[in-house]
Amino acid sequence: MVMTEKEYQPINCDDYDNLELACQHHLVLEIKLRGGERLEAKACDLLLRKQVEYLIVDVAGEQKELRLDNIAYFSHPTIGKIEISLAD
Repeated sequence: MVMTEKEYQPINCDDYDNLELACQHHLVLEIKLRGGERLEAKACDLLLRKQVEYLIVDVAGEQKELRLDNIAYFSHPTIGKIEISLAD
């Protein structure tokens, strides 16, 4: 059985800008994914690959790529809680 990922849905520009800010300052974020998983991770970089955007994070010394449209929200005391909206 072949699993295919759903088509990527870009996120709202303001939410993207907040992720850029988090990466610039290497903020440790609380992140909740749309599937319910929660993690605490340091924001490292944003990446575009094959028209899909990813947040590169460091979780306990291990780098992970999170699809931006899979993130429900992220938060940090400096920037507050940002709920990710998908672009229209």
